[in-house]
Amino acid sequence: MYVAVKGGEKAIKNAHKLFAAKRRGNANVPGLTTAQIVEQLSFVVDRVMGEGSLFDRELAAIAIRQAQGDLIEAIFLIRAYRTTLPRFGYSTPIQTDEMLISRRISATFKDLPGGQILGPTFDYSHRLIDFGYDSEEAAEAPEQSELIEASTPRVTDMLGDQGMMEPDPQSAEGEEVGDLTRAPLDFPADRDLRLQNLARGDEGFLLALGYSTQRGYARTHPFAGEIRMGEVEVEFFAEELGFEVPLGKISVTECQMINQFQGSEEAPPQFTRGYGLVFGHAERKAMSMALVDRALRWEELGEELTAPAQDQEFVLSHSDNIQATGFVEHLKLPHYVDFQAELDLIRTMSEEFWAERNDEPTTKMGAAE
Repeated sequence: MYVAVKGGEKAIKNAHKLFAAKRRGNANVPGLTTAQIVEQLSFVVDRVMGEGSLFDRELAAIAIRQAQGDLIEAIFLIRAYRTTLPRFGYSTPIQTDEMLISRRISATFKDLPGGQILGPTFDYSHRLIDFGYDSEEAAEAPEQSELIEASTPRVTDMLGDQGMMEPDPQSAEGEEVGDLTRAPLDFPADRDLRLQNLARGDEGFLLALGYSTQRGYARTHPFAGEIRMGEVEVEFFAEELGFEVPLGKISVTECQMINQFQGSEEAPPQFTRGYGLVFGHAERKAMSMALVDRALRWEELGEELTAPAQDQEFVLSHSDNIQATGFVEHLKLPHYVDFQAELDLIRTMSEEFWAERNDEPTTKMGAAE
């Protein structure tokens, strides 16, 4: 990760003051509160939490306000803060089949057990700007949707019971799950690390890759088997107590993509899966993650490597928006010495080029000095 190099101290202090004034804007306009951002800009809060790898709505809102709405900068702030937190262990796997559901849809079964739960979504609205949104009539709070506590079986489990879906890939008994935040990513990466990378990857990048798989740049034909969003309980196994202790609830979005598979020498024709799980209400990210996850499974399913979305080194090395931003934005830092070396090299090569042709250059080579 490249970070800014200190320049003139006075100039930097003035730049900070200018940005603080720009961030605040017109002092006659009321400033944004953390609560307003949490309650009214929930989608950006969820994205910053997910790609920042830290579930804390208030901290995400503070970072968004400090970054003046620059989400990647806010994600950077959250990740930097995350590194300062003490680490006391790993929670047990969350049970999404026990989720308190606020939204659950399937594009594969109309009448699925538990029903379709539309919940809060843009999906069924007209994309028209509501110029009366700030009016008193529109400001009335709607009724809050209730969380559904009934057990709702997964669509992929239903297909699995019929022998039509591949078994859910499981880690070997006693195998340690990798931790991308504790050790650098290495290749080839197993699926546990790939999913971690995708979960905190840039939504736009994963969306483009997922879209590419739908346009033929990978051997996939996806169906949205199920998308569910709601609250799950996080538990921690306390060794001194000998049992699991609930730590609280978090909201997540889970997506199970169903893909056609013609079979191989080891496996019969059946459906295969792509998986996505992210913090908060983030269906587009979860769907994109599931599409890319399935594309990255090409080798274990005996398919051919034909598309960028299947190349794990390409996908995983470029999906992190913090690393990408640092590498791109370091170009703004001084490169005077490097450029002068390049300039001298090009000048020498150009003089040799014209000398070989016994002709004079049409421009003065020393004009830039």
